[in-house]
Amino acid sequence: MNTVKKIAMAMLVALPVFAHAGEAVVKWQDFNDYRDTRPSNEPKGSYHKHIATSFEKHFNKLAEDLPEGYKFNVEVTELDLAGDVRFGGMNDLRIIKPIYFPRIEFKYSVTDKDGKVLSENDKVELKDMGFMDKIKMGRDEEFYYDKRLITDWFNKELMPQIVPS
Repeated sequence: MNTVKKIAMAMLVALPVFAHAGEAVVKWQDFNDYRDTRPSNEPKGSYHKHIATSFEKHFNKLAEDLPEGYKFNVEVTELDLAGDVRFGGMNDLRIIKPIYFPRIEFKYSVTDKDGKVLSENDKVELKDMGFMDKIKMGRDEEFYYDKRLITDWFNKELMPQIVPS
């Protein structure tokens, strides 16, 4: 039993060494210039702030997988949210159908703690025309399909360049 306690203590002491703590910095262009960021049932300005806050949290959550001191700089150049806003009686509604697939374009760079650029691209274009054909994992959250698109790209394309396995 004493050996188990020693191993557990060693793991707790070593844990901070393996912790990741990258951060994301997200820049936005004028939301009125994006393809589809129309609100369904709230003022345009507050909806755009809501989108920005939600996506910035998501980019930061992804950046936590980067090594400590790394920075994931993103500038969103085009955004077309999954679904389309349609008039529905008294209110506008965002209708999610397969023909209204999510699209996002952005530029990015990843820098290490010394500011050295490790990876960058001036135009990443993501779209998922089969977004409704995939199994929906986890809880139902806002902008689920759009965030999944970014997460898939981050894990399959970017992470292998930054943290080789």
